[in-house]
Amino acid sequence: MPSHETPASAVTSVGKSLRKFKLDELPQLWNVLRGEMSLVGPRPCLPTQTELIECRRRLGVLQALPGMTGLAQIRGIDMSKPQLLAETDATYLRTASFWLDLRILFGTLYRG
Repeated sequence: MPSHETPASAVTSVGKSLRKFKLDELPQLWNVLRGEMSLVGPRPCLPTQTELIECRRRLGVLQALPGMTGLAQIRGIDMSKPQLLAETDATYLRTASFWLDLRILFGTLYRG
């Protein structure tokens, strides 16, 4: 189930703590080390999110490695807005640079 559709009552206190400190993302570092993901790029989605997948396919976003974080995350765009999310992912891919990646990484770590 997408996180934006998960009822608050379904999240445990341990889960809230893991999410708050972004510790739930640590297993994805293994995928980065294996070359299956990058630190920055379009966030992976669930296979059931067909509207997002179609928007990303149309914009060429599916050709990129998925990332642990991305431009959409620091802009506060979640998967409940598939068209906007796909467009933001495409914008990132057109403008990607070392400095933009650093900005996104720091924005992810220090947002809030």
